[in-house]
Amino acid sequence: MASLRAPQSAGVVRGRESELVSLRRLLARPQGRYAVTCGVGGIGKTTLASALADVARAEGRSVFWIRWRDPEELAEQMTRAAVACGLPEARLEEARAGRAGLPDVVWEQLERTASWLLVIDNVDTPQAVGPGGEGVASYRGWIRPGGRGLLLVTSRNTDPGVWGTRAVLHRVAPLEPATGSQVLCDAAPHAGTAEEARALAQRLGGLPLALHAVARYLAAPGSRHRTFTAYTTALDTQLDTLLGATQPRASDPDVGRTLVRHTWELSLDQLEADGYPLARPVLRLLSLLAPAPVPVSLLTPEMVTEAIGRPAGVIEVEAGLNGLHTYGLVDVPTRHDGHLALGLVVLHPLVREITAHAHTTESTDPNRYLRALTGRLIQTAQGVMRARTADWDTARLLAPHLLIAAAHTANENNRHLADAVDHISQSLTEAGDYGSALRLRQVAHEITARSSGRDHPDTLNSRNNLALALDDLSHHQEAADLHQQVLTARGRILGPDHPDTLLSRSNLANALDHLGRHQEAADHHRQILAARERVLGADDIYTLHSVNNLGLALGYLGQHQEAAALHREALAGYEHVLGVEHPDTLNSRNNLALALDDLSHHQEAADLHRQVLGAYERVLGPEHPDTLHSRDNLGLALDHLGRHNEAADLHQHVVTSLERILGPDHPSTLTSRNNLGLALDHLGQHDEAADLHQHVLTTRERVLGPDHPHTLQSRNNLAAALRASRRTSTWWRAGRGHRFLSARRS
Repeated sequence: MASLRAPQSAGVVRGRESELVSLRRLLARPQGRYAVTCGVGGIGKTTLASALADVARAEGRSVFWIRWRDPEELAEQMTRAAVACGLPEARLEEARAGRAGLPDVVWEQLERTASWLLVIDNVDTPQAVGPGGEGVASYRGWIRPGGRGLLLVTSRNTDPGVWGTRAVLHRVAPLEPATGSQVLCDAAPHAGTAEEARALAQRLGGLPLALHAVARYLAAPGSRHRTFTAYTTALDTQLDTLLGATQPRASDPDVGRTLVRHTWELSLDQLEADGYPLARPVLRLLSLLAPAPVPVSLLTPEMVTEAIGRPAGVIEVEAGLNGLHTYGLVDVPTRHDGHLALGLVVLHPLVREITAHAHTTESTDPNRYLRALTGRLIQTAQGVMRARTADWDTARLLAPHLLIAAAHTANENNRHLADAVDHISQSLTEAGDYGSALRLRQVAHEITARSSGRDHPDTLNSRNNLALALDDLSHHQEAADLHQQVLTARGRILGPDHPDTLLSRSNLANALDHLGRHQEAADHHRQILAARERVLGADDIYTLHSVNNLGLALGYLGQHQEAAALHREALAGYEHVLGVEHPDTLNSRNNLALALDDLSHHQEAADLHRQVLGAYERVLGPEHPDTLHSRDNLGLALDHLGRHNEAADLHQHVVTSLERILGPDHPSTLTSRNNLGLALDHLGQHDEAADLHQHVLTTRERVLGPDHPHTLQSRNNLAAALRASRRTSTWWRAGRGHRFLSARRS
């Protein structure tokens, strides 16, 4: 018969201070409540309970520890606890004779006794606790809230409805990397540095069971891998042996709970026994996706049916997913505002990795699940592109999962997948998420080139799109080289005046413009405009793009009057063909405002920029890069009007946002920081302006090169700010702001 004694002292428990404070408060004043520590297997529920037991013993309380196995043993153990609290033999005999309910008798005695802690550990099947199959939340069985002592239950079941309104749930979370590093270093102090331990703890997802298992392994004399770094590296190829996936006696529940993989298999076995047969296949499907939030809408009955080879209904799929959530095997992510992101689920990284490994090694047809998932991802991506309104949020959610699907060897020639990846990349480009768009474009091009050949029209289209993505992230030389490749191939295959050839030439010219080679760009754009007018007509949208692009190049060359005339012409065409608030029309109006600013028509330019900014905020949102660029351009116009404080505030807002969205070294961020420096200089804050210009200059020399026009302007602006800092009055320098222009590429 099992002992009522608590396990050996938990010792130092890392990272659970706040939970212990809350439990100690409840231990001191239960007030008709009881505690439940719950979460996924291996998360440290029992360790937390043991730590509270140490506290209770130190305070002189009676501590009783019961490990749940079955209703009969629980009844026996609860009775022994009541006897230890002074339950009279006569009263016990009444219960045994059927004249009183045994749970009632036990709890009567517990409530007559002060200062105790009773732990019922591993109650993973609360519906079986009983007696009589009655739910826990009725509080007429073995689990009841107390007033003079505290009942603490540990369980994988996280459903508050199961435990009732008197339960205080503590859902135990993974340990933070710094705390996980301490756990590893405590047990294996000679295995490496704290930083190396932190990397391993992060790789293990902060799961205490895994951390302790790894620490024991590293401290054992016969282990193959002796350091944190060696173990981290070995996990990539030896996951099954290192984390217990192939250990003997793993089917024994007592052993399985101590093994990382099999502790979750016990939960899946229980879910299946409880009537959730799709929990295991749903978990396997989720494990094949990226370690990122997964839209629940991906898990359609049709997709699950295709994966498992038998009919799966919507109710069964939902039940399987909800069962996984109840047992902590999937979780709901938290949004930035602190609320749960309902409709999304995430897996603990080790649950995902080990489940995927088990599926790959144990399934008779491991690719069947992948085929079903890939088809569903393609279908969802097509839906995003067919939607009437831009669904950028769904595109962002799909992106990492499409990349995972594309990386699988079974999909290396899947053209439908390549098209889906390209569609989502286009959506993310429109949303201003240029980094994600570039990764997707690279993958789409790799698949298309493998499946269709280097010079196939589809491959050339894909390479063109990849070059555009590189240009968006200011990799202008790489973009120009790729555009030149596509132009050469299209010119040879399609001829010099084919619309696709002209498109490639236009994109090459834009990349040259971004490299500061404005005269070459202008020459290209003049020739392209003439060809498009001849081939497509003056009102064609591509011809309007050429008018706009030529205006930009001439503006860079200082030919502002001609540039303004071209932008007026392009704007009239865009408004006629696309409407007044189409993004292309807004880009054109922005460029006209910049040209007017160059002509010293600052008030007219500022008025136009305000119109554009308001429209961008309505159409694209306040944090889209195009909106931020528009706000920065308005700041330049206000600066030219002498409204330097307003200009500085606008530039500071844009710098802060672009640093977060595009990164501190992105050329757009540097442009806005340069403009902030100019506004501060005009306000007389010369030292602060000089510091900004020095930072921009150093970064531009590294990112753009020492001879790029923007780098040269930064050098000039820095010199002017340094000269001004040695004077007592503000004076106008030769330096100029940098504007955000909108080159058309389609």
